[in-house]
Amino acid sequence: MYVVGNWKSNKTIHEAIEWWNAFVALVSGDPKIAAAAVKRPVNVVLCVPYTILPALREKVTGVTLPIFLGAQDVSPFPEGAYTGEVSARMVKELADYVIIGHSERRRYFQETDSELEFETLQAQEAGLATIYCVEGEKNRIPGSATVVAYEPPSAIGKGQAEDVGKAGAVCAEIRRSTKKPVLYGGSVNPENAASFLGHPAIDGVLLGGSSLDPSAFFTIIRIASTIP
Repeated sequence: MYVVGNWKSNKTIHEAIEWWNAFVALVSGDPKIAAAAVKRPVNVVLCVPYTILPALREKVTGVTLPIFLGAQDVSPFPEGAYTGEVSARMVKELADYVIIGHSERRRYFQETDSELEFETLQAQEAGLATIYCVEGEKNRIPGSATVVAYEPPSAIGKGQAEDVGKAGAVCAEIRRSTKKPVLYGGSVNPENAASFLGHPAIDGVLLGGSSLDPSAFFTIIRIASTIP
């Protein structure tokens, strides 16, 4: 089971530390959450802007609930003369995961499946786990991807999640063809999280706006840890 938060292009370092302090207070105030997470292991991944990774790297190790850090993108190139790029080896110093192929990267930055395959290979060589995003079962998915996230374009940033039955059917097909865990992403919130997390073909959720609120993020983690 995965709960992945994607802050996108939000928060300064100061705001990130405020978020973290509020989140840790929620975890500390609910001693049952750690015990529940042992019974129902949840991979909690927080994917933040590059600028925030160093500040949170110093803090994540002191929490009873295991938290992994992730980046939101990685260069398709190795280290070298690629001005402005951040290589996978650089990211690995600060994070364990990286999101690749998010729908916003495809839409706004015209990232193609071919380019994303290079990113995935760079991440794999550096030892990063990858959360590979697709818009449907027809997207090409690299065999080296760790986890696949299904993001229907109609639900990204729209405030209206896809019907859980339809989402589950797509996730089931992706899981069948890739043999990898499949997450659903798209307007998931504390009110509808249980329906997605409880679906047998969905192995977790990729959160956008809900991850910016420490209370909402914590609530969804708690839901994930208690679903049988």
